[in-house]
Amino acid sequence: MTTRIVTDSTAYLPAEVVERHGIEVVPLHVVVGGRDHVEGRDITPEQVAAALREYTIVSTSRPTPQVFAEAYQRLADDGATAIVSIHLSSQMSGTVEAARLAAAEAPVPVEVVDSETIGMAMGFAVVTAAETAAEGAEVGAVLDAVRSRLEPSGVLFYVDTLEHLRRGGRIGAASALLGSALAIKPILAVRGGRIVPVEKVRTSSRAVARIIAMVVEHVGKGGHVVDLAVHHLDAAERAEQIAAELRTVVPGSPAVVVVELGAVVGAHVGPGTVAIAVSPRPCELLPAPSSPGAGAGS
Repeated sequence: MTTRIVTDSTAYLPAEVVERHGIEVVPLHVVVGGRDHVEGRDITPEQVAAALREYTIVSTSRPTPQVFAEAYQRLADDGATAIVSIHLSSQMSGTVEAARLAAAEAPVPVEVVDSETIGMAMGFAVVTAAETAAEGAEVGAVLDAVRSRLEPSGVLFYVDTLEHLRRGGRIGAASALLGSALAIKPILAVRGGRIVPVEKVRTSSRAVARIIAMVVEHVGKGGHVVDLAVHHLDAAERAEQIAAELRTVVPGSPAVVVVELGAVVGAHVGPGTVAIAVSPRPCELLPAPSSPGAGAGS
């Protein structure tokens, strides 16, 4: 049995990772000033950031079921006997629905997974799915591996302004912050597939410091080695600084990748956004901390 993995462009997986694991990526679309663009192909995050700063109308749209049908057919023609298709939260986009419509007519069995998250919190699970499938695992085992990564994963992020989320209708429970948006810097999270408020602080530097502290606390409580990604839109220097700090303060000295948000998510969160995606590895426990004086006299 040959199982192939499909995801969408909001996983923001680096191109070399996609190629190495043979992952099929179905792109979402971005509409800037009335012109339709395909994410990752004919529009850059920088162009979206510039459009948002100029108050150009920017919107996004899901892939059509036909695009998914064509992707599933390509993989079947390439020898796939089953497909696992993993996508951004159904509460943020209709992408999962489009995938399910196509899956019902696909030439091979397709399991569609609503990740209930976005970005590399989803991307790390997609890579795990590809690695598990490459080992020859049955579809059920691939799905178990995906869910084991998704369930404890999370995304914490800071936005310069809530205005872009408000315009895109993605703000959810965080709308309660709008009344004081000028006076606060909100820390938000993706939980249960929705964007929710976590805390309010007064400055961007405090927001970033608090997010890092929350990540360290989360990792320590979970007790597992984690994969970390720092996402940003037009905030590369800040993202690199955050990544450097995470490498030193998070238990287990994890690798931390810096990945710019693509056009679709960038259109909703706006320039200056930084986010940290945390994805525990369920089978890898953190080493026990050394007790004071351990090894002395031995």
